[in-house]
Amino acid sequence: MLIDSLAIISGFILLIWSADRFICGAAATARNLHVPPLIIGLTIVGFGTSAPEIMVAFFAAYDGSPAMAIGNAIGSNITNITLVLGVAALIAPLNVHSRIIKKELPILLMAMLVALALMRDMTLNRFDGFVLISLLGLLMWWMTREAIRNKNEDAFTEEIVEELPAHMSTKAATFWLITGLLLLTLSSKILVWGAVNIAHALGISDLIIGLTIIAIGTSLPELAASITGALRNEHDIVIGNVVGSNLFNTLGVLAIPGLIAPAKLAPGIMDRDIPILFILTIALFIMAYGFKGKGRINRIEGGILLTAFCLYQLLLFFTVIK
Repeated sequence: MLIDSLAIISGFILLIWSADRFICGAAATARNLHVPPLIIGLTIVGFGTSAPEIMVAFFAAYDGSPAMAIGNAIGSNITNITLVLGVAALIAPLNVHSRIIKKELPILLMAMLVALALMRDMTLNRFDGFVLISLLGLLMWWMTREAIRNKNEDAFTEEIVEELPAHMSTKAATFWLITGLLLLTLSSKILVWGAVNIAHALGISDLIIGLTIIAIGTSLPELAASITGALRNEHDIVIGNVVGSNLFNTLGVLAIPGLIAPAKLAPGIMDRDIPILFILTIALFIMAYGFKGKGRINRIEGGILLTAFCLYQLLLFFTVIK
């Protein structure tokens, strides 16, 4: 048990650090190739912030624990909305100015509806995974097109330019891109190995481990980035990271177990976790879209989101001890 716990802790530390190096290297490489900043922010950085979830889901599914991979995708989305946005909004109320983010919010809702429809038969198979990953490809194409059309008009652009890493040579950027990816792979493997062993030793389901420990751990990069963004008043970066990460998780991370290890869904997903995530996504849409003006998540709403995170963790805890 001690070795497994150390594997989880070291896996998380290495995962978070390597994800940051991977994003830094990828963003710098893209900038050196003269890729527009908005495309870097919406696609490369968006993919990078979900890299921990993607790698963990891959190894969990490959090692025969698809429930952990599914729990990671769903749990990370819940954690992003409740913990990440809740903490950021408590630090500084979040105003949404970006038109692109407001376009992404309805897409996130539609992605959730598609995932819900595909999983209504209580299975996640290769057809479901193919549909989800194909929609992710279409989303990437749309985001790139929107970035090109709005590169000089959207409030998101200025904040992304400020967040791009300082000048880095192509050689150094390529080194960190490759090194970050290799360490992401290694740390994800270590983390999944430790989590699976502890789950089996304690008699906890892979789903619950994925929804709690793994989901919170893989969302730490988003939490750190959101706290930094809130302190710097980069509100669109904060909201954009969460919306983008949730889109990648719903369409990309959730597709991985379907493609690699098709399986029946574990009990609790469709009658507990998916409905909670759907309600939270609607709440995010209402708060951030701004039907009567600019979208805004104030401190009271941030407190409500953070309370929802704590209540959800309590719900899962009582589910385990039944």
